[in-house]
Amino acid sequence: MTKHRGRDTAGRNGGRNGGRAGQGYKRAGQGWFLRLLIWGGSLAIWGAIAVAGLVAWYAYDLPRIDEIASVTRQPSITLMAADGTLLTTFGDVYGETVNVRDLPPYLPRAVMAVEDRRFYDHFGIDLLGLARAMAVNVRAGRVVQGGSTITQQLAKNLFLTPDRTVKRKVQEMLLAFWLEQKFSKDQILSLYLNRVYFGVGTYGIDAAAWHYFGKPATQVNLYEAAQLAALLKAPSRYNPVRDRDLADERTALVLRAMVDADFLPAADAEQALARKTTMRAISGSQSRYFSDWITAQVAGYVGRVDGDLTVVTTLNPYQQRVAEEELAALLDTDGVKRKVGQGGVVILDPDGAVRAMVGGRDYGTSQFNRVTQALRQPGSAFKPFVYLAAMEEGLTPDDRVVDAPVEIEGWTPKNYAERFYGEVTVREAFARSLNAATIRLSQRVGPDKVASAARRLGITSDIEVAPSIALGTSEVTLLELTGAYAVFANHGSGVWPYGIVEIRGPGGEVLFRRSGGGPGRVVQPRVVESMTNLMTAVVAWGSGKGANPKRPAAGKTGTSQDYRDAWFVGYTGELVAGVWLGNDDGSPTSGVTGGSLPAVLWRRVVERALEGASPRPLPGGGEVIADAGSSRDRGGGDDGGGFIARILKSLGQGASREPAPRDPSTLFKRQDP
Repeated sequence: MTKHRGRDTAGRNGGRNGGRAGQGYKRAGQGWFLRLLIWGGSLAIWGAIAVAGLVAWYAYDLPRIDEIASVTRQPSITLMAADGTLLTTFGDVYGETVNVRDLPPYLPRAVMAVEDRRFYDHFGIDLLGLARAMAVNVRAGRVVQGGSTITQQLAKNLFLTPDRTVKRKVQEMLLAFWLEQKFSKDQILSLYLNRVYFGVGTYGIDAAAWHYFGKPATQVNLYEAAQLAALLKAPSRYNPVRDRDLADERTALVLRAMVDADFLPAADAEQALARKTTMRAISGSQSRYFSDWITAQVAGYVGRVDGDLTVVTTLNPYQQRVAEEELAALLDTDGVKRKVGQGGVVILDPDGAVRAMVGGRDYGTSQFNRVTQALRQPGSAFKPFVYLAAMEEGLTPDDRVVDAPVEIEGWTPKNYAERFYGEVTVREAFARSLNAATIRLSQRVGPDKVASAARRLGITSDIEVAPSIALGTSEVTLLELTGAYAVFANHGSGVWPYGIVEIRGPGGEVLFRRSGGGPGRVVQPRVVESMTNLMTAVVAWGSGKGANPKRPAAGKTGTSQDYRDAWFVGYTGELVAGVWLGNDDGSPTSGVTGGSLPAVLWRRVVERALEGASPRPLPGGGEVIADAGSSRDRGGGDDGGGFIARILKSLGQGASREPAPRDPSTLFKRQDP
């Protein structure tokens, strides 16, 4: 019994001790759990504090959401050609503000299909989208898909920089959350569509619709809507102007995405693919020389304007293309052979409207405009101002002047090929570009009057009043020289070359419209007739016969010293055109004169520019008078009929055909030097 009681006692003690041990283990487990709770709670609190601090840190310099309406942008300038086609845009181009409810339903759906399918289901941050993007990127081993929502993209576009930093991403999420609290989904989507970038300087769905399709966003069809949505991934890459096939491929992907998202029936997508939209034509980039010239003038007409501007210009896209193509073709062929690296071409209407301007062989390589910015010596292309001054003193094309060696203060200029013709008519002196005869005329009327005549016709560059003025040693631009020649084509009325017809502000308000223009008559009709007579002879049988466009034309060649610059400037009844060829560094060409490559280029440009147009007479009928001149005035250049005519005259032949000569000394107060 005793043992039994002992066992019982031991049993009871053991049971009692075992119970206490179990309770001890239980209390120990509870202690660890409590400690874990305490530590976890502490970590959570400190984590929350850290997150709150991080959020506060990143939110400290966040922009104010309530200032969204004051977010500004650079105003744009849109340039239109004379026929209404788009030339280019400068600045950020925005269209009319649109509301998502006013758009065709398939347009916002196309955007959501490729940018944010769950837009109407999330709170600004799509957690499912983020998880899906992370999974795709992990499988690909690189970032191939983003998880940003439309709200996040709007926050970034409106307020943040494109920098890929943690701070920017956190701020983007914070702004997205706050935008969702302040605006409705439709408002956010409308804001996004009005601000997102679609390439080539266009921002917003309406501006993009106008740029690519020539219509407002409210009128685009399904395929066009998908094509606009396709641009959002990479506007430059999927630009339909740059690569139509790639753009169409991306557009098809957008349509399939719309079907997959149940935004569009498959039949509608197939029908849209079968009816691809043809985009409107957009002019080439070479017109950027002209566009830069125009843009620099806008502020002078309308002052500082905060809104977008539309500028209607004078440019003729066809003539612009002709000038570009012909200059490039010549420089790439004969230009290489003759060491000509650059050139410029400008075409004007007789009243000064600039119809084409090519400031160099490639705008992408050099934006320097050789039509408006380059100052070069015009050589004999400056001689019309000498003869104009002489004609205004009473000289006529049939009067005579001596072409013989002349010396002025140790300066002894020579003719081309160092040949002198003796006594010649003024017409022949001009047509053959005889230097000695021209200098004699310049000295008789006075270099000051030559300079005055040049300024009156529009030459604004500095002119050195010296004996060498007669040979074009003062530098000018191609535009001002061509504008000066336009005075003769404009029947003696002054010409200011211009390129702006109208400037419109936001909403189509007309801020400027050209009316009239020019300083009025600057050359009398009799003198215009005489000058046209002289310059027609240049093209008909003189130094510029290579420029003959097979219609009435007048002009003048020009070559500077050592063949550094070669010019031809002239006009028909329809237009005025100027050509310059040379090298930017001033290095000599390989014997290029104004009567060679420039004359050929001028002829090619004019013939194509006026293809199909009926010839118009020149002011004063100069082409008839010049062709009706004496036999000695006819022939080809330096080896032509002038020299033969003088031999015939010495033999007593052809004298009856000569007009009665007049002594030039009776027409001037000054005497021969």
